[in-house]
Amino acid sequence: MMAQKKKSTQASKGFSHPDYDSAVLNCFLEKQLQLFPEEVASTPEEAADFLEMCFAVVARSKKEVRTYFEEVGTDIEGEDLFSAAEVFPVGDGRYLIVEG
Repeated sequence: MMAQKKKSTQASKGFSHPDYDSAVLNCFLEKQLQLFPEEVASTPEEAADFLEMCFAVVARSKKEVRTYFEEVGTDIEGEDLFSAAEVFPVGDGRYLIVEG
């Protein structure tokens, strides 16, 4: 039996995209109202589709969150990135970044 090549889940600078695991999907489903006025997904499948459509990324550390915002050109001087509506703490040290 031939081993299948695993699809790469890495984007530039180590951000995971677009494969979202159950912890990430559940985090988004539970906290989506912090960013959106109404639910945009009600199942893990809908959440995965929505996150992929928005090009959401998973940062593996606080440092990667800061790097992400620097790379996209966001002025983060003096900002508390971790209280921003776009940043969802997954609970295992990772952060989901969704730009609505």
